[in-house]
Amino acid sequence: MNRFEWVNASSVDQALAAVTSNSSFKAGGIDLLDLMKDGIATPNRLVNIRNIPGLAGISEDAQGLRIGPLATLAQIEEHPVIAKRYAVLAEAAGSAATPQIRNMATIGGNLVQRPRCWYFRSEDFHCKKKGGHHCFAQDGENDYHAIFDNRTCAIVHPSGMAVPLVAMDARVELTSSKGKREVALEQFFISPEQDVTRENIIRSGELITNIVIPASRARTAYYKQGEKESFDWPIADVAVALEMQGGRCNRASIILGAAAPYPYRATGAEARLQGATIGEETARAAAEAAMDGATPLAKNGYKIPIFEAIIRRTILRAAGVGVAQGA
Repeated sequence: MNRFEWVNASSVDQALAAVTSNSSFKAGGIDLLDLMKDGIATPNRLVNIRNIPGLAGISEDAQGLRIGPLATLAQIEEHPVIAKRYAVLAEAAGSAATPQIRNMATIGGNLVQRPRCWYFRSEDFHCKKKGGHHCFAQDGENDYHAIFDNRTCAIVHPSGMAVPLVAMDARVELTSSKGKREVALEQFFISPEQDVTRENIIRSGELITNIVIPASRARTAYYKQGEKESFDWPIADVAVALEMQGGRCNRASIILGAAAPYPYRATGAEARLQGATIGEETARAAAEAAMDGATPLAKNGYKIPIFEAIIRRTILRAAGVGVAQGA
């Protein structure tokens, strides 16, 4: 790990003034320290924002829910308002990592963490994401990699919180010394075709200062499938938000995690549910439509039936329809 300077910031303005072109904001530090140990991130200054008042707040008003970027996953999982009216966020937070990590990891850090691809994380492989000319996952060990939009770079986006947040039309507030801007979280993430070296549009010197979830009457559900029952990175995860009128769906939002280099919107599945009555057959057809256009690699085709199963189950759960026993 390279030598670096440490700066404690007590306000957003102080943090923004302290950041330079080769420095990083540090909150929980879960991913940042790993990146520094791996030699992927080499900042000469860390600006500690962990103690800035107000950035860990969680509040609700008539417009919806506001979550500060320093709110930990444990706080989100346990918050009574989130558990009651935004339960899908509590579910996703509670299924991430281990209790120890959830006590440290922040939602802001969860959204901007870097990919967990072993080729990207290894100093032995100079892949496209690190400025090289080859994606080693294309013809290497790609069991856990993307099945959509995987031709330039086959990473999957690692943020579990992004999946339900995008499904719920969340927005992210970005603050810099030049002012604030607010963007839809779905537009915050970018594909490798846009810029293979980055995963989001955050600019140098910008800080996430709020995540905003609009008030909604949508029925929601989240499902994560890993290899182990305990902590694990997902093989597949799904968030569904349904705006219902009786048993009929007026609007569906279906977002897949661990499927693409960004939270992937299953537009084919959403179209199948539009105006339909939700039931086993409808959910099954939507789940199959969600996999249209998939381009699995040599070792990750197994993800397709897994996604189909959990998409169907998550749709039925969001709609309040029981899943058939053994299905």
